Amino acid sequence: MELAVIGKGDFVTGFRLAGIRKVYETADKSAIESAVRSVLQDKSIGIIVMHNDDIGTLPEILRKNLNESVQPTIVTMGGSGAGVMSLRDKIKQAVGVDLWK
Repeated sequence: MELAVIGKGDFVTGFRLAGIRKVYETADKSAIESAVRSVLQDKSIGIIVMHNDDIGTLPEILRKNLNESVQPTIVTMGGSGAGVMSLRDKIKQAVGVDLWK
């Protein structure tokens, strides 16, 4: 399974420097939606990393599908606000148990 990163240039740069190969740099919300749909079609991707603010720009149905998805699992970083799910919560959702207990 591979890791994919979707977001604006300043968000994805560190991941690209860290050697992540599947980096989708986007400039606007239509590009974000297009990149998400493309990544969802790629069965080799197990984790999608996005900025929380970018998730908020997606259409409601796509955002709901991402939040309920187990494969690939979506991990959000940065931002704030209601509905921000922690990495711990996402792992619990994907695995079915709280690994920290």
